[in-house]
Order: sequence, then structure tokens, then C-alpha cells
Amino acid sequence: MSEDYKIKVENVTKEYELFKTQSEKLKSFFAIKNKKVPHFWSLMGVSLEVMPGETLGLIGVNGSGKSTLSNIISGIIPQTTGKVDVRGDTSIVAISAGLRGNLTGRENIRLKSLMQGLTNHEIDEMMPEIISFADIGDFVDQPVKSYSSGMKSRLGFAIAVHINPDILIIDEALSVGDDTFYERCLEKINEFKAAGKTIIFVSHSLKQIELMCDKVAWINYGQLKMIGETSEVVAEYRKFTKWFKGMTKKEKKKFQKDQKNIQKNFDIKAYQEQVTKEKMAENPNDKNIPAKVNKLFYGNVLSEKMPMITKIFTGLVLVALVFVCLVNVSGHPLTSVLSDPSLLLHPEMHLNIK
Repeated sequence: MSEDYKIKVENVTKEYELFKTQSEKLKSFFAIKNKKVPHFWSLMGVSLEVMPGETLGLIGVNGSGKSTLSNIISGIIPQTTGKVDVRGDTSIVAISAGLRGNLTGRENIRLKSLMQGLTNHEIDEMMPEIISFADIGDFVDQPVKSYSSGMKSRLGFAIAVHINPDILIIDEALSVGDDTFYERCLEKINEFKAAGKTIIFVSHSLKQIELMCDKVAWINYGQLKMIGETSEVVAEYRKFTKWFKGMTKKEKKKFQKDQKNIQKNFDIKAYQEQVTKEKMAENPNDKNIPAKVNKLFYGNVLSEKMPMITKIFTGLVLVALVFVCLVNVSGHPLTSVLSDPSLLLHPEMHLNIK
């Protein structure tokens, strides 16, 4: 891989635990014993690069991991393993991405712009232009939760492109607008391309992909199936979709089930061992390959699970907190309670009422 990239994704995976309820998730977070929970790997070792000024298209069937990858690159969600190096500010355009439902459109414009480092003066100057581009009329002063999908998309796109980021990520945001809005979006995207901006474009529309993208990555059920020139990758993807459509309903269901089972049964340790072997074959004299691969996998990620020692410490803190609260309620000094804990159970028996 070259060193003058704008975005570098290396051995990236994303694991989700399939909890049935939020209470199950909370219990698992604090549980001392690790209870088995069904897992699903949305990404299984994706590596790619995007060069400065390049427009990369992401294609694949529903649930393939395209949006997961774009969200990881934009920093919305963390990867489970691997390295993500993004050289520049990103702005993602997706239906309602980053929009607060209880805030008005105008308030969302200010909030998102402030989060990108703009000053209130800069926001005031470009506010009319953003509102005009979004073309949502008086709804700009209504809560976003009352917007249609198209209105949310138009507002999100308008904010993202006027913030003028180094990297623009567009995730299906052009699929819900009308023709007039679509044309305005194309003009803005072409302006970005002419200015040498880097763009990641996620879409099911192969015509849009062919029109806008210099290179395409085909994500297939969590894996990078192919990456290369737009015409070449799109041609192979069309062959795949034609083959899939030619199946019977029963065959389609079996194929999809088999692919999902692969994602459920993905073994991250086996994958790490495979990468280690490949690196060792490339550099047989380097004895530090296993440590380097481990650092590559886990050196750039924050654990989403609470370590056992932290769970124990948290439990002790909670017990201590409850104890202090009970001492407070009992009305007795801490030294008295420590010498006679029964004061907590029957405080009225030990109180001197005058």
C-alpha cells in the first residue's frame, strides 16, 4: 500500500452482539461471568485505500456492510479490529445522519456546523445559502422529527457540502430526493471533484456510480469482493446480480442464509493467524511479526467491552455507594455502623428519641 493516501482501511472488522433487549445488553456489560451471546460480523477483514481527489463508490446488496464501513471511516462508530487512518475532516450525508429530531432545521444547521469547528459568525454568513439549497421552506423552523425522508436528506446534504470538508461521504442520500434536488447535488459533487476533494459514494444505483466514481469497491456480505476501475467492478457486479436473479426463491433463500452463517461464525483469531502467516511469508526474518499484527488489529481500537477487573472495581464502588447511602439514612455515625452493622437493618431501635 502507498503512503500518499487520503483514507487507509486495513484489516477492519466490525462485530455486533445480537441482544434481544436493552436490559440483556446492560446485564452483559456488568456481568462477571461471560455468557454466550449470538454474534454477527458486519465486516470481516476489509482493506482498501482512497487516494486524494479520488471518488470511490461502494456497492453491494442490502446488509453487505457498505454503510457500516462508511460510518467507521466517518468516525460515527468504532471498528472492532484493524486500522483506519483518515487524513482530513469528514462529513457524512445520510438520511437523518447526525440530525437531532427535537431540534429545528435551523438549530441543526448551527449545531452540526459548530461541531465541525465553524464560528457563529461563519454559520450566520452561510445559513441563508444552506437553507436555500435544502429547499425545505418554512419547515426549517420546525422540529426535524416532523420532516419526511426527502427533507431530512436535503437538509443533511446541504449542511455537509457547505461545511466544505476534506472528505465527503454520501450514503444513499440521493435516492430520496426529487429530480431538481438530484441535479443540484450532482453539480455540487462535481464542484467538489473539480476542487480535488475526496469522495466516498454509497449507492445501489449503478448508473450514479458509473457517472461519478473513479474507482469502485464491491462489499459482499462483510468481505471486500473486488476493488478496481469502475467499469470493471460494475460489470462483475452486474453478472452477480443477474446470476442471483436467475435463482429460484428457494435457492436465493439458501444462498443468503449460507452467507449470513459465514458472518455469524467468523473466527477473528483464525483470521489474525492467517494475516500473521501471510506477513511472515513476506518477511521471514522478522521475528516481531506476531506482535506487529496484534498491534495492527488492536492498537487503534478502544474495547467496547468492560474488562473483568473494571467490572469488579465498578461492583465494589456500587456496593460502597449503597453502604454510604444507608449510613446516611440511618442517622448514625460511620464508626457506629462499622462496629454494629445491625444499625442499618433496624435504625429505629437504636435512635434516642427525646
